Amino acid sequence: MFSHIDAYPGDPILGLNEAFGRDPRAHKVNLSIGLYVDDDGRLPVMRAVREAEAAALSDIAPRPYLPMAGTPAYRDAVQALVFGEDRAARREARIATLQTLGGGGALRVGADFLKRYFPDSTVWISDPSWDNHRVVFESAGFPVQAYPYYDDTTGGLRFDAMLETLAALPRHSIVLLHACCHNPTGVDLTQAQWQTLAPVLRERGVIAFVDMAYQGFGDGLEADAFAVRTLADAGVPTVVANSFSKNFSLYGERCGALSVVCASADEASRVFGQLTGTVRANYSNPPTHGARLVARVLGTPALRRAWEEELGGMRERIATMRAEIHARLAPHLSDDAAARYIGQRGMFTYTGLSAAQADALRETHGVYVLRSGRMCVAGLNTRNVDTVARAIAQVLTKS
Repeated sequence: MFSHIDAYPGDPILGLNEAFGRDPRAHKVNLSIGLYVDDDGRLPVMRAVREAEAAALSDIAPRPYLPMAGTPAYRDAVQALVFGEDRAARREARIATLQTLGGGGALRVGADFLKRYFPDSTVWISDPSWDNHRVVFESAGFPVQAYPYYDDTTGGLRFDAMLETLAALPRHSIVLLHACCHNPTGVDLTQAQWQTLAPVLRERGVIAFVDMAYQGFGDGLEADAFAVRTLADAGVPTVVANSFSKNFSLYGERCGALSVVCASADEASRVFGQLTGTVRANYSNPPTHGARLVARVLGTPALRRAWEEELGGMRERIATMRAEIHARLAPHLSDDAAARYIGQRGMFTYTGLSAAQADALRETHGVYVLRSGRMCVAGLNTRNVDTVARAIAQVLTKS
C-alpha cells in the first residue's frame, strides 16, 4: 500500500544536530541548532521558571482540556508583552490572540487561516530566511517567493532593493518579516527603516506576517518589539507569531502565540473565532503546563523582574561571545568579514563560510555549522571559543 512513498530527505538543521549526536569526538562543538546554552554548555533552567514550576507543583489541580484558544491569562500576558500594555490596538480590543504549539504552530495556524481567506495570495520571505518558513507556507498551499534581503558582499542589509520589491507587490500579498535577530543572518532593519517600511506596506494593501522568536535577545524586550508595534500603529494588517522557546528556555513545552491586528473590535472578534476553528481542525486545543508557567512569571512582578534580569544576562553573554570570536578571527579576515561577528545580532551570525568550508569545519575539526555558513553564537563559551576560532582560521587558510 505504501510502497510508492518517497524517503524523507530530512531537515537540514535537525539532521545536522542528529549527526552531531552520533559524532564520537570529545572536542566536537555544536553551533548548528538554535539553542541557547550557558557558559558550561548546558541548557539553562531559568530561575523565574524554576520558582513558577515549584509553585505550580504545590498547587496540583485537575487538568481538563483548555479552550481551543488556550489559557486566557496566558493570552492576555502574551499580548501585553508583544504589543505593549497601553497600545491603541490593545486598548481598543483590535487584537485577536491565541495560544499555540510554539512559534512553529503559530506559523502553521496563521498560514492555514490566511489560505482560507486569501487563497490567491503569494507569500514573500526574505532571501535567505529560516528554512522552515518556506516549508510551512508551501505546505499550507501558498506559492512562496523571496524578496532581496542579505548582502553577501557587505554582510549587511539590501534595504533599498527590499523596499523596491515590496513596494511593487500585488494587494493581499503576504510578507514574512523577522521582528528582530533575523534567522539565519543576524541582520536586522533599523528603527528608521521599519518606520520607512510600514507606510509602504499599508499603501500596498499587503499583510505583514511577523515571526518574533527571539524577543529579548537583540536589544531588549521593548526594543525588540519595535517592528511589531510600528506596523500595528501604522495600520498595517499584521499577523504575529511569537515563541517562548528561547527567551524562557522552554523548548520542549512548545509555548507560543498567534496574534492578528485588526481594524476594529468586531473584526477582531470574528478573526478570533475563525482562528479557534482553525485550531479545532488541527490539534483541538493546546497543552497546559508551559503556558501556566509563562503566565505565572509574566503576571508576578518579582518573577517578572527575575526573568528579565536573567534574560538580559543571556543577551549579554551572546554579545561577549561575539566580541571574543571577533577578536580571535580579526587577524585572519578582512575588516568587513570580521565585522559581521559583532555587527549582526541575536543568536545567529552568517559567517560567510562556503558549504565546502562548513563541511571541512565539521569533518576535520568537529565544529558543526550549517552549510549556509550560519553559526549559532549562543553555542560558544569560554572553553570552546579558541577551538572554534582556530578551526575556522585553518579552514580559511586551506581554501
